[in-house]
Amino acid sequence: MRSRYCAFALRNASYLLATWDAAGRPPVLDLTDDQTEWLGLQILSTEAGGAGDVRGRVEFVARFRHAGTEHTLHEHSRFRKQGKQWLYIDGEIKQQRAALVPVVRRDTVGRNDPCPCGSGSKWKRCCGK
Repeated sequence: MRSRYCAFALRNASYLLATWDAAGRPPVLDLTDDQTEWLGLQILSTEAGGAGDVRGRVEFVARFRHAGTEHTLHEHSRFRKQGKQWLYIDGEIKQQRAALVPVVRRDTVGRNDPCPCGSGSKWKRCCGK
């Protein structure tokens, strides 16, 4: 989940498509003109999704700014494991939640910069692995 959030924050459409289950994956994902500014991610709960599991669920809240207005996305996402790769199946969007602590987003992330996913770790130790 954190790696997909980072991919949205960095507008890495190829990674998002590669980690999306083929049954629900859009044929094209163009984020080049996307003006969304991702502000933070909070994982609320997980169900399964461990090393020995083949299915998992993640409940999260992502904060973002679009057209000058801050929003939150609260979703329960389903994932399945194919080989060693977790694939996003789909998600059920829930009600909006209160704002989280903001995270500074940059267009380019250096190895020692904070990870844009909001984990508090350096990028190289989180989504940059």
